[in-house]
Amino acid sequence: MPNQTNVAEVFLLESIRAFQSMKKLGDKSFAQTDEAFFNQTIDPESNSLEVLIKHMHGNMRSRWTDFLTSDGEKPDRERDGEFEGGHASKAELLALWEEGWKILFDTLHSLTPDDVLREVTIRGEKHSVVQAIQRQVSHYGYHVGQIVFLCKHWSSQDWQTLSIARGQSKAFKP
Repeated sequence: MPNQTNVAEVFLLESIRAFQSMKKLGDKSFAQTDEAFFNQTIDPESNSLEVLIKHMHGNMRSRWTDFLTSDGEKPDRERDGEFEGGHASKAELLALWEEGWKILFDTLHSLTPDDVLREVTIRGEKHSVVQAIQRQVSHYGYHVGQIVFLCKHWSSQDWQTLSIARGQSKAFKP
């Protein structure tokens, strides 16, 4: 039976793998999307790619900077501003995307198995490191799904699938 340290190591490695998979989906989606679509929405209540990237960047910077030692909602974060569209270029937005993921991965790679059951604070509420990481896996997965949807929508018939293409499932059975 695995000991607690081994389980904690596996948890950290699997968390990194899950985040890497999400980032890869976003990267491949952005690569298929023209710059003109990064600031557009599909309706007045929807978020643009720009807003989603700005929000994820703000969240990543806030949550993962000084992860073990300070509240995950940093006082200088302007969350409401993340949801205001502007006219940032694709290059500027992708720089934010990369910066956010770098902060996340640097932090995750710095954690040890002993850190997994430590407590961290997010908005004044205590969470185990496991809970805090799982919270972000869910949050970022939700937004990456939105990103893929929007990129696929904007790319339309030029979209190259990120998984098994329709009608091709049998080719991937063991």
